[in-house]
Amino acid sequence: MAKAPAYVILGRGRWAKRMQPVIAGENGAVTTIEETRQRPAETDAAYVSRLSSAMIESGAQIAWLCVLPGPHVTLMIHAALEAGLHVIVEKPWYGSAEDSERLQAIARAKRRLIAVHFEYLVHPEVEKWKRNLHPGEGLRYGGKFLLSRSDRSGIPPMDNLGCHLLAIREYAVPAAKIAGIQCVYEQSDERIVWLERDQEQIASIDLLQGSGRIIQDFMKKVEAALDEAAFPFDLNFALSVAKECNTRKTSSAA
Repeated sequence: MAKAPAYVILGRGRWAKRMQPVIAGENGAVTTIEETRQRPAETDAAYVSRLSSAMIESGAQIAWLCVLPGPHVTLMIHAALEAGLHVIVEKPWYGSAEDSERLQAIARAKRRLIAVHFEYLVHPEVEKWKRNLHPGEGLRYGGKFLLSRSDRSGIPPMDNLGCHLLAIREYAVPAAKIAGIQCVYEQSDERIVWLERDQEQIASIDLLQGSGRIIQDFMKKVEAALDEAAFPFDLNFALSVAKECNTRKTSSAA
């Protein structure tokens, strides 16, 4: 695009506050809609209409939904599409297959993009795996995502942290079998993924290294897609990751 698109952030929590200076630092054009909750007795249609009007008034081209997951997110995506905006959604994706297909169909009809923010997929080393090791047949994949903070979101660690690890596999080495996934709150920070062949580790990525600008690089990938560049991280991709998260949660509970 000739000119960097303007963004509007929906949300007023910790993540929305963190994203505001990141976006502003890249192109300076960002506004915020803080009142995003559906009001008591407000119908879904009225809620979508109210948010859609607010997004139109913002003058933005891209809406970034910096809110916790829940049923409201599908309505917010719908509102953004109705306003003619492209949409970035935070992981994890809790929408159903029906929700995903319906929203993707609306986006296609309106020639709009729905992106799910899996920021580690633009990590340079993950991109190398995608180029050199895809699809990963004959390999085993493992990962750890340990977070020193306590849980502030109420999201299970597999959904909140593990989805990053499973998204990397889905993108770079989808044929690799899962050797193990560990994701825990309140442990010393560690974010690492690795690949094994014949019980020997052949590659690893420390995700804490080289990740200083992955949010900005994700933005660039989204903006490139507005000019018809390929963009794989849509709701269907997020749904595949969510299904694998659910499989891992079910197997660990058995």
